[in-house]
Amino acid sequence: MASIKEKIGYGLGDMSSSMFWKVFSAYLPFFYTNVFGLSLTATSTLVLVARIWDAVSDPMMGVLADRTQTRWGKYRPYLLWMAAPFAIAGVLLFTTPDASETVKTIWAYVTYLLMMTVYTAINVPYGSMLGVMTADSDEKTIFSSYRMFFAYGGSFIVLAGWEPLCRYFNARQGLALEASNSNSWQWAMMVVGAACFALFLLTFALTRERLRTVPNVSIGSDFRALLRNRPWWILLGGVISFNFLNAIRYTVIPFFFASVVSREAHLSLFSWEVLFYAGLFLSVGEVANMVGVALASPLSMAVGKKPTFLFALVGVMLSSAAFYFLSAEAYLPMLLLQIVFCILTGVISPLMWSMYADISDYAELRFRTASTGLIFSSSSMAQKFGAAFGTAGVTAMLAWVGYNTQADAVQTTAAIDGIRWLMSFAPAFIAVVSFVFIACYPLGKKRMAEINRELNELRAQAGVIEN
Repeated sequence: MASIKEKIGYGLGDMSSSMFWKVFSAYLPFFYTNVFGLSLTATSTLVLVARIWDAVSDPMMGVLADRTQTRWGKYRPYLLWMAAPFAIAGVLLFTTPDASETVKTIWAYVTYLLMMTVYTAINVPYGSMLGVMTADSDEKTIFSSYRMFFAYGGSFIVLAGWEPLCRYFNARQGLALEASNSNSWQWAMMVVGAACFALFLLTFALTRERLRTVPNVSIGSDFRALLRNRPWWILLGGVISFNFLNAIRYTVIPFFFASVVSREAHLSLFSWEVLFYAGLFLSVGEVANMVGVALASPLSMAVGKKPTFLFALVGVMLSSAAFYFLSAEAYLPMLLLQIVFCILTGVISPLMWSMYADISDYAELRFRTASTGLIFSSSSMAQKFGAAFGTAGVTAMLAWVGYNTQADAVQTTAAIDGIRWLMSFAPAFIAVVSFVFIACYPLGKKRMAEINRELNELRAQAGVIEN
C-alpha cells in the first residue's frame, strides 16, 4: 500500500501538466488570434497539422518508455530529464517575435510542435507510472483521484491567476490593464513554467515504481496486440469524445466572455459584488472539478467505474444543453450550470486514467505484453486529439459565422448565436457520442476482479512486484 506522501507526489505531476494544458486550452486560441496575430483559419490549420505529428509521437514515446531500463524505473526518469525542456517550451510558445507575418507563422508552427512533443515526452511516461506503482485496481483509482484532484487544483490556480498576472506585467510596462500585450503573456508563462518545473521534480522525488516488467515481445507484436485490444478501442473512442467536448468549452469561453457577457458584468453573491469574467468562471469550474474527483472513488467502488461514467455523461448532456436557454445577463445561473457541469466532468476524469490502467492489466494477461507505456500513450493522444478537434472546430465555426477578431469589434447576431451554440449544444451532442462508446465497455467490476486475481498470480511467479 502506497503512502499518502507518494499519492500526493504523484498528484503534483498532473498539477504541473494541467497548469500548462488549461492555459493552452482556454487561452492559446485567443492568444493566437487576438494577440499573436494569426487568423482563425490559420489557427485551426495549425492545431490540426500538429495532431498528425502527435499521432506518431505519442505511440513512439510509449514504446520508448516501455523499453527504458534505469535504476529509477522505466517511466519515472523522464520526469527528471524533461522537466526543464517542458518549462522552456511553454515560454517559447507564448513568445511573439517582432517579425514578418511569414516568420511569425513559422515560429507558431515550430514552437507549437515543440511544445506538444515535449508534453508527450513527459506526460506519456508520467501517465504510464500509474500502471506500475501498484497492482491493485482500486488503489489505481485512488492514485488517479489524487492525480486529478491536484490537476484541477493547479488548473484553478493558473486560470484564476492568468489574467491578473498578465495585467500585472502590463502595469509594470506602463500599459493599460487589458491582458492583450504579447510581452505580458510571455512573462506570465515564465512564472507558470518555473512552477511546473519544480512540481515535476517533486513528483520524481516522492514516487517510485513497484512493478518491474520487461517487454518480452517485439515492438510489432506490441502494436498488433494493441490493435486487437477491443476494450482499448472502445475507451479510446469514449475518451476522445469526452476530451473533445471539454476542449470546445474551454476554447469558446474566452470568446463568450469577450463578446456575449458585458465586460462590466458583476455577480451579486449575498452582500458581495464580484467581477464576472472568464477567469472567475473557469476557476470556479476547477473547484467544482475537484469536488467531482473526490466523489469519483467512492462512487466507482460502490457501483463500478462504467456505471459512474455513464451517469456523469447524462448529467453533462443536460447541464450543457441547458446553457443555451440562459440570457446574456443570467450570470448566477451560468455559474451554477458551470458548477454542475464541472462536478460531473470531475467525476469522469480519474475514471478514464484508472480504466486505462485496467486495460493495461487486461493486455498483460490476454496478450502477455508489458506495454503499459504504449497503452497510456493513447490517453495522451486522445487528450490532444480531443483538444485539436475542439480548438479547430471552434475556430472554424467562428470563422464561418463571421466572428470579428479585432479589438472591441461589435459581433453580428450570427456570430453571437454561434458562440452560444458552441457553449451548449455542441458539447451536449458529443457527450451522447461518448456515452455510446462507454456503454459498450466490457471491463466491469466483476471482470476486473478476475483479471487482477489471475494477473497477481502470474506476477508473483515472475517476481515483478516489489514491496
